[in-house]
Amino acid sequence: MSERFLKYAPWHAPAASQQIRARVSEMLTTIEREGERAVRRYSEELDEWSPPSFVLEAKELRAARVDENLANHLAFALEQVRGFARAQRATLRDLELETLPGVTLGHRHIPVGAVGAYVPGGRYPMLASALMTVAVAKIAGVAHVTACAPPRQGRGIDPAMLLAIAAAGADRVLCLGGVQALAAMAFGLCGAEPADMLVGPGNAYVAEAKRQLYGTVGIDLPAGPTEVAVIADGSADPVRVAADLLGQAEHGPTSPSLLIATSEPLAKAVLAAIEELLPVWPTRAIAGAAWRDHGSVVVVEDDEHAMRLADRYAPEHLEVHARDLDWWLGRLTCYGSLFLGEETTVAFGDKTSGPNHILPTKGAARYSGGLSVHKFLKTVTWQRMTREANRDVGQATARISRLEGMEAHARTADDRLAKYFPQERFERGKPVDA
Repeated sequence: MSERFLKYAPWHAPAASQQIRARVSEMLTTIEREGERAVRRYSEELDEWSPPSFVLEAKELRAARVDENLANHLAFALEQVRGFARAQRATLRDLELETLPGVTLGHRHIPVGAVGAYVPGGRYPMLASALMTVAVAKIAGVAHVTACAPPRQGRGIDPAMLLAIAAAGADRVLCLGGVQALAAMAFGLCGAEPADMLVGPGNAYVAEAKRQLYGTVGIDLPAGPTEVAVIADGSADPVRVAADLLGQAEHGPTSPSLLIATSEPLAKAVLAAIEELLPVWPTRAIAGAAWRDHGSVVVVEDDEHAMRLADRYAPEHLEVHARDLDWWLGRLTCYGSLFLGEETTVAFGDKTSGPNHILPTKGAARYSGGLSVHKFLKTVTWQRMTREANRDVGQATARISRLEGMEAHARTADDRLAKYFPQERFERGKPVDA
């Protein structure tokens, strides 16, 4: 197979630096030890924010105002997100079946009890993130969702973000940002309900805090810089492809972009279009750095090769600008979310169309999907047996346990066989010496 890079750059920058890891570890340890005093100290130091209470009262949520058009657009996006989440939830059914006479097995989908949702607002107020985290958790049946968003310019949460959080259905809202917000939700500080699970995107410090808190709480998925890959053939519009590559690059200077082209003339046209767009691109400083350091263009021999290469990269967002979109839908397997056709850009999925925008990065799409109602549900199993069912299950359990050297396990089966069938003899294996 031939792969020819017309432009090559590393797909990702190195992982979080040791300095970031050490700083986050020190902050989490201090907050766990000192509690709310440490949260307040870090908030004042890092965000110049130390209100009497980090919790927003109901009247503050009701007071959030934005222009009518924006409010309508947020309501539209929220309904798309909720609608898709409801449909996903409807596909999940509890299970109960009799596998043997007297042996009934099953599973239940039980929502986690409390979720902490981080809604970032550093470079931009991420309105859609509130919808993707808070609203989806509530559709899944989570009883309590605490949302944290950072203060902006010393004035509290951005009004549009606050409206999005409130409309999405958060049970409690804290104006608190960064590592200290994640710690407050994980440990139940500053008015936050102790979280069973933390979700939501954020900067390198937030991502590292989630990574270090995993185990103490669940998390949605490890996060890295946002990624986009585009598969394009000779039928693609090079300007649209170029714009979509640069559109995702505005997330940050380490955001990778990849074009996999089955047509060399198309690939060269995209490169030329990027050079034309960048000087007038609204976020050219950030997008230009991302494209320079982490943008690649590769030409492959055919669709099969393009499909295999895309699966190898396993990008967070994957667009297909090519003929026969159903073929690609049926063949591609490793992506966070798939966008089929020129008409379906990543930005639609990021903001309004319905599927979640919190997606696996750094190759995690090989083994994980993105955030959805499924992530907020625990699939737990149960079983029930009659006494008669113990006849076969008990004998097999005792024998297998003794072959494994687990005599105590075997005796729990022996006891039941002796109680339920006192007149019968069973082959239960040779007891293991103590």
